[in-house]
Amino acid sequence: MTTEEEGNWDLAKLSTGQREVTVQKGPLFRAEGYSISIACNVTGHKGPSEQHFQWSIYLPTAPQQEVQIVSTKDRSFSYALYAKRVQSGEIYVERVQGNSVLLHISKLRKEDAGEYECHTPNTDGTYFGSYSAKTNLTVIPDTLSATMKPQVLNKDEGEPLKLTCEAFKDTAQHTHLSVTWYMIQEGGRSQATKIISLSKDFMLLPGPSYTERFAAGDVQLDRLGVTNFRLSIGSLQPSDQGQLFCEAIEWIQDPDETWTFITKKQTDQTTLKVQSEERDFRVNMTAESTYAEGKPLELVCMVLGSSRDSRLQGVWFFNDKEIGSIDADGVLNLKKDYKERASQGQLHVSKLSPKTFSFKMFSVGPEDEGVYRCVVAEVARTQGGSWQVLQSKPSPDNHVHLRMPTARSVAMSTKNKQQSVWEGEVLTLICKAGGDESPLSVKWWHFPQDQTQPEFMAGMGHDGTVQLGSSYGRPNNHGNIRLEKVDWASFQLDIPSTAITDSGTYQCEVSEMIPKQARELSWTQKISVTVKSLESSLQVTLMSRQPQVQLADTFDLSCIVSADYSDLMVPLTVIWQFQPAGSQVFHQLIRIAHNGAIEWGSFLSQFQKKTKVSRSPFRSQLLIHDATEEESGVYQCKVEVYDRNSLLTNSSAKAAAISHPLRIAITLPKSTLTVNLSNQVQELSINSNTEIECSILSLSTRKLQLAVIWYFSPLSTNASWLKILEMDQTNVIKYGDGFHTPGRKQKFHTEKISQNLFQLHILNVEAGDQGKYHCAVEEWLLLTNGTWYKLGGKKSGPTELKLKPRGSKLHVSKVDWTKNVTEHEEVVIRCSLETSGSSASLFSVMWYWNREGSTSKMLVHLQHDGMLEYGDEGLRNHLHCYRSSPTDFVLKLHRVEIKDAGMYWCRVAEWQLYGNQNKWVNQTSDESQHMTLTVIPSELTFPSRICSSAPLLYFLFICPLVMFLLLLISLLSLYWKSRKLSTLTLNARKDKSLWVDLKGTEKMTIDGNEEEDEEEGN
Repeated sequence: MTTEEEGNWDLAKLSTGQREVTVQKGPLFRAEGYSISIACNVTGHKGPSEQHFQWSIYLPTAPQQEVQIVSTKDRSFSYALYAKRVQSGEIYVERVQGNSVLLHISKLRKEDAGEYECHTPNTDGTYFGSYSAKTNLTVIPDTLSATMKPQVLNKDEGEPLKLTCEAFKDTAQHTHLSVTWYMIQEGGRSQATKIISLSKDFMLLPGPSYTERFAAGDVQLDRLGVTNFRLSIGSLQPSDQGQLFCEAIEWIQDPDETWTFITKKQTDQTTLKVQSEERDFRVNMTAESTYAEGKPLELVCMVLGSSRDSRLQGVWFFNDKEIGSIDADGVLNLKKDYKERASQGQLHVSKLSPKTFSFKMFSVGPEDEGVYRCVVAEVARTQGGSWQVLQSKPSPDNHVHLRMPTARSVAMSTKNKQQSVWEGEVLTLICKAGGDESPLSVKWWHFPQDQTQPEFMAGMGHDGTVQLGSSYGRPNNHGNIRLEKVDWASFQLDIPSTAITDSGTYQCEVSEMIPKQARELSWTQKISVTVKSLESSLQVTLMSRQPQVQLADTFDLSCIVSADYSDLMVPLTVIWQFQPAGSQVFHQLIRIAHNGAIEWGSFLSQFQKKTKVSRSPFRSQLLIHDATEEESGVYQCKVEVYDRNSLLTNSSAKAAAISHPLRIAITLPKSTLTVNLSNQVQELSINSNTEIECSILSLSTRKLQLAVIWYFSPLSTNASWLKILEMDQTNVIKYGDGFHTPGRKQKFHTEKISQNLFQLHILNVEAGDQGKYHCAVEEWLLLTNGTWYKLGGKKSGPTELKLKPRGSKLHVSKVDWTKNVTEHEEVVIRCSLETSGSSASLFSVMWYWNREGSTSKMLVHLQHDGMLEYGDEGLRNHLHCYRSSPTDFVLKLHRVEIKDAGMYWCRVAEWQLYGNQNKWVNQTSDESQHMTLTVIPSELTFPSRICSSAPLLYFLFICPLVMFLLLLISLLSLYWKSRKLSTLTLNARKDKSLWVDLKGTEKMTIDGNEEEDEEEGN
């Protein structure tokens, strides 16, 4: 909002009669021990123009309780907490206008922090608007420090001075720091003079007395790091003498975006004394005593011994006549003839330094021959503004003579003193004239090989104008030749990019104009130059340290470029090509251009991901990681040579060559894996833990993954090796068929101790764990296509695990048993103990079966607690295991079949309570002799044939039943027919005896009924 808009807004509020009190926006942050001023303003009020203000505070310890500080209306307004400070003037209110005041606190304390309220008593008659406003004040600690070591410095006038002060702050709020250097002149009575300051806005501001010296760079202020500020004065003056110190001020930006200083510190003072220089001086002039016509001539007048702050002016004389002057302010004054020459650019007079004056003529003639002298005067400015000469000193006279031209010699050479260059290189020809200095011109000619007619190349006149020949003036020819004048007698011709056609003879013609004779003298010289072809000595060789590469190995190919110009560092493009096995075509793998661009081929998609290319000026190396059969084939490299200007001219290759083909064969690696083959025996106590080690003695020298498989063979002469678990090449654990139960998984687990050592941990060793253990180690290689390749494998030597004898020893009878049975009979196989064992022991038995050509199979396990566990649930109805006596265990087979034939044996284990009374431990075990069961096919009898044939059995059972049903149906039918016939006979008799009397009828009827009853009874 602009000032005008704010005024209109205030007038609008006044017109409505609404009072508004505003206070400086907070929060405000001020440092302890420093002053603060808080503004308060009221608008829109009625009544007197001079309003009263009352200031109060709400302390953080009691934010709801008002503590009165000071009032413009009531002197007794202040509470006791602030009364003394108000009476002493430490806290007071300054009236800026009738409706605006400032609250001043001269020295802040920590307890002054809180919420300040500005209140205006009502003079409006009615309440309408706001009558108070609040702002927050936070009192922060003073963390600012400014230090500088006090010292006394004695300096001479003109010497440099460097002083450093350290200013440090540690305020939590965002603040800025300003640093100012002051000087108090000797005596300390004058006010401090500002030298230079670094403002809070990071601007360097010199003091009024040092503005010119700051602009000239003589006075500087540098910030070194975070806390150090260095004052530098390049050339001390007597006025710099006095007491020097620096002052640091910390600033903070209030919410109204104004900056307010909150702390200020000054360093100790350094005393500086400056010794003035002497004023006496002498003048010397330097110039060439002879000169050639048309050449420049410079006269330099130097002052020696003058003080550093002397104001000097110089006057030039020729044959005792003043020809020009330059005063202390650098104002130039030339006489008429010399003024015209200066206006034409033939003359230049300047002040090279405060003590050096120059008078230079760019083209001298006979009229400039004579005696030159300069006079230097030390001057001072008078009160009227004119210069007053304090002292003056002349230089010695300098006689200048004109030198006449003489016969010259001309020498021609190449820059590197070699008369042969390589194609594309720079050819620099130098033509140098001897004799006295004089304006010269030059012309260059070229005689191509086998030609007598020269070609004009370039020329330079006396005035420096360059003229190029028709065949050499276009940029596309020879890279745009250059002709330049090295000095007055030397001319240089550059052909940036030579071609074969640039061979031949070059001629330089130097000419000199004879003054006042309008004629030239000329001298010539020739030199022969040969340009050699880049392709003439270019050779490319392809090498590999290992043409036979094993699968997944890294191999490298080196493309070596040899040429007689290898020291020229010419740009090369290298193209790597590949011909797969069985193909006749080369494909581009990668192209490394001479400008640094890299272009990959699209033949092998994975090639870029596994390849590293390195390059030096004349060598390129192709490094291929993780070799696969796809990289098997023929390689070759092609090299293109460019000249050194090709990056600018975009020219084509100057030469090219291809290496001989090199075949790389990828072979499968050989495994060098070896493991520990020694036999080991461990004898342990029952229920203890143990580890079996698998030690690897050597590995293949490549990054391979290992798979470790653990095997177990029980204590049996014919027991086969059982797979316990496998940790494959991806570290996945897989348990064998007989070790899938949670108990077995808990008992056996493997651990990788190091790259060369694996362990099998067995917990709570039991009698059934006795036997031999070994590991099988396999090396696997992961190919780039994600498949695994088995490199090789080795088995370790066995480790036998035995239990130490403890108490009685279990013995199972080893009596040979062989039995031949007929099919479908019942078989009983017994397993007997030689002794009944301890009364505190329980026994379990496991029955096994094996047939030639098959693996062993556990049939049934009668556990020590009487539970039966079948190896296959399908055997539950076919066999039964029980203990018939304390020393006998029985396996009963119901209705044996041909497939039941084979070897049977049992393993009996003794169990005892160990340690914890609730835990039974396998104490020892023993195995019986293998028992042979032979099953003979049975002979088929007639009943057995019938029973063995299901259709015949069904026929014999169903046919009699059907015949019985048919017979029963026939009998019932006959009965029904006979009853119907007897009924018809009875009705006929009744019809014949109608004439009989009633008595007789009754009798006959009764008799007839009796007969029916008899028939029914029958």
